Amino acid sequence: MTPPKRPSTPRARDIGLDVRAPKARCDDRHCPFHGRLSVRGQLLEGTVVSTGMQRTAVVERTLLHYVPKFERYEKRRRRYLAHAPPCLDVPVGHRVRIAETRPLSKLVAFCIVADLGEAARRVRGEESATPAAPTPPAEEAGS
Repeated sequence: MTPPKRPSTPRARDIGLDVRAPKARCDDRHCPFHGRLSVRGQLLEGTVVSTGMQRTAVVERTLLHYVPKFERYEKRRRRYLAHAPPCLDVPVGHRVRIAETRPLSKLVAFCIVADLGEAARRVRGEESATPAAPTPPAEEAGS
């Protein structure tokens, strides 16, 4: 007897990097997993700061640059426009891994290939994600 056949759904391509393919499917031709886009060159990590464009995200990297005169480090940042495939569905605030591709437009030459989870909070005054327990109301004095 022959084993039962599985439905012929095409699996995600192996893109040659040490990243897991997304479980969701997409019909984007610029998706490295489900389309025809090849990735090569640099592999960078950063935080998504904006997803206001269609299928494009702004990924920001923060770098420390040493200033010898003052013997200190200064923060510098670099922003990359990266193609965001719909199968990954990366929200703002997540750390991502982006890979270099051929130029997809005037400013887009990277593609998001992995979602690394939520990034640490950047704002100092922001409280933790868990709210504090409510305090019981104080009893009024005198009646």
